[in-house]
Amino acid sequence: MKQKRQYPKVTITPKAERSIKNGHPWVYGEEINNTEGELVNGGLVDVFAGNAYMGTGFYNSASKITVRLISRNANDVFDDRFWRRRVEYAVSYRKTVMPGVDFACCRLIHGESDQMPGLTVDRYGGILSVQIACLGMELVKDSIYRALLDVLAGMGEAVTGIYERNDISLRAREGLPEYKGWYRIDGMPVPENAVTEICENGIRYLVDVENGQKTGFFLDQKCNRAAVARIAKGKRVLDCFTHTGSFGLNAALCGAEHVTCVDISQSAIDMARENAVRNGLDGKMDFLCGDVFDLLTGLVEQKCRDYDFIILDPPAFTKSRNTVQDAARGYKEINMKAMKLLPRGGYLSTCSCSHFMTDELFRKVLTSAAKDASVSLRQIEARRQAPDHPILWNVPETDYLKFYIFQVV
Repeated sequence: MKQKRQYPKVTITPKAERSIKNGHPWVYGEEINNTEGELVNGGLVDVFAGNAYMGTGFYNSASKITVRLISRNANDVFDDRFWRRRVEYAVSYRKTVMPGVDFACCRLIHGESDQMPGLTVDRYGGILSVQIACLGMELVKDSIYRALLDVLAGMGEAVTGIYERNDISLRAREGLPEYKGWYRIDGMPVPENAVTEICENGIRYLVDVENGQKTGFFLDQKCNRAAVARIAKGKRVLDCFTHTGSFGLNAALCGAEHVTCVDISQSAIDMARENAVRNGLDGKMDFLCGDVFDLLTGLVEQKCRDYDFIILDPPAFTKSRNTVQDAARGYKEINMKAMKLLPRGGYLSTCSCSHFMTDELFRKVLTSAAKDASVSLRQIEARRQAPDHPILWNVPETDYLKFYIFQVV
């Protein structure tokens, strides 16, 4: 590359060079050998391996991930037009993979998967719910938001408000404050409240983008919920870690004989019950507030045979490599007990939403659980997150949700 560059420069280690050549967009602080120019947190830097240009990214000395690449093209100009192209590409992809009514309720931007690091944008009808966990993206968010409004308007899709859910601890690692609230846009009145109705798989939910989990709702399981529903007809279902009741509601809508939803949170159970009433499904559903581990233990001790379909959708039992083995024991315990509860020919849906619980390890956990439960697993489906949460094969962190449906034989 012969042209003069306008950005400060960081030179990286051979290890980081190999990672970038393999397609990964991150450079850690310990992988930087030296720097040139005035480095500004949140600003852009060019990344070099020796004399070879590797890409340009956001720099932040406060973050363990010190550089997040946004481009590998030395000719890119990082202006409003650049970010509009990125937004157009991301939204057009969702329009393709989430057609029809699904486009009204989906993830529009999924961070590194869309080359917009640390940025999450979920669409709930007319409301866009946003989280930013990268200082550089925080500094260009005005361009991103304008591009989103323009691109969606060009598709005939109205936006009534943008809600920022920046109340996440990850922001502290970037030196960013935590907050939440409506983003003020000239000419757009602030919505009266942050609660809106969505429809997913034919089921209506109220979503609270101000106080709900993550950005308001777990969109990544949309297709998995539909897969569960396809085999639920006539089944007696136990939906564990139900949260808003979404798996159980899908099962009930598609003909389950009865569904019991369990969660340790009373507010979650109340919301699940409200969703059942909203969809006219409360007559075939009941709701229990309690600890799933304790419940499964008690049912096994009672030799209960009330259920022939058990759904396990636990929260992430691990968020670091240091606790993976503890998490594995937790996953094994709940799956083994579920397998013991099911009759021969019963069905089990189970998943892990932690990146650190790899698919290989999760499969080993399930195999061990089946052995200890003295059953065999007939795999029906092996799935991942919905396609609006795309997986980049060269960025393992984007591959986090492992989802299986088995028949116990």
